[in-house]
Amino acid sequence: MMPDGDRSLAVFIDFENLALGFQGRRERFDIARVLERLVEKGKIVAKKAYADWSRFLPYTAPLHEAAIELVEIPRRAQSGKNSADIRLCVDAMDLAYSKEHIDTFVVVSGDSDFSPLVSKLKENGKHVIGLGMQESTSELLRDNCDEFIYYEDLGTKHTTMAPTLSSQLPETKRKAFALLLESMLALRRENKEVLWSSMVKDTMKRKKPSFNENYHGYRTFSELLEDAQREGLLELETDKRSRTYVVTRFGSEMTSPAAAPPSAKAPVRRRRSARGRPAGEKPRRMLVGIPSSQPRSASEAMKSEPPEASPPPSQAGSPQERPEPPSDMEKPS
Repeated sequence: MMPDGDRSLAVFIDFENLALGFQGRRERFDIARVLERLVEKGKIVAKKAYADWSRFLPYTAPLHEAAIELVEIPRRAQSGKNSADIRLCVDAMDLAYSKEHIDTFVVVSGDSDFSPLVSKLKENGKHVIGLGMQESTSELLRDNCDEFIYYEDLGTKHTTMAPTLSSQLPETKRKAFALLLESMLALRRENKEVLWSSMVKDTMKRKKPSFNENYHGYRTFSELLEDAQREGLLELETDKRSRTYVVTRFGSEMTSPAAAPPSAKAPVRRRRSARGRPAGEKPRRMLVGIPSSQPRSASEAMKSEPPEASPPPSQAGSPQERPEPPSDMEKPS
């Protein structure tokens, strides 16, 4: 499994189910809102939509502009079955087995018939994200997914964290800073605690593939971050190991006090007395063979001490005391 920032996504859209959710509404389905949210999850490598497109001709042009493959499904009256659901499941399982680098599957539908597909994808170690309408989404499908996104929540803007850009800034810088703040907000929505500069740039490239810091007047991406810090939009720190920038705070986080790094407390040393033990600690008694802890008197101590062992008596005939034999001159004739 790849890291969260390097996910490869495959998107499958059951457009007929979405059309049912939009019945009776004035607004139309906006595929740009869906893709804008999904690129924050990772890189989208496959996009397919299933429907009888003769019934949804006004939606084909926006889907083609978003580079989504439109899979034509015959009407149910002709086939007698829900061919869109079957075809979607077959294509999803085919990618799951043939393309190992695709680790995240997005099912844009609220139909409970896709619950077995979600279970099988999770069984194969895939991360499954569901997306649908609140009114037309089945609770069985919603609870079975690893993550579920409501279409109604896609248009919510987190304006509380995004600062207002000065009108005196050049237009090119305003666009660069706006994309920068939007990308950092997207990373915060994905619960990213540490915002590395490379992570922020990758998110900006996914949101806007044509982004280039040179077009906005910066030689490197680090210069863009430094300029944003001078404008008071964010706060940077340099990582000690990689020597790259890390965004610690931005937007409304700048008003809150920065969390102080935990200071290392010096070890508390206990003062020792002249005899080498900590002050206030009672001396330990090394008493052997006495169950009572009361101190003994000097006479009792002398009585209890064993007598010193005397050296063993010398044995007769030892080489030290054995007389020397007489020499030949001293032998009697």
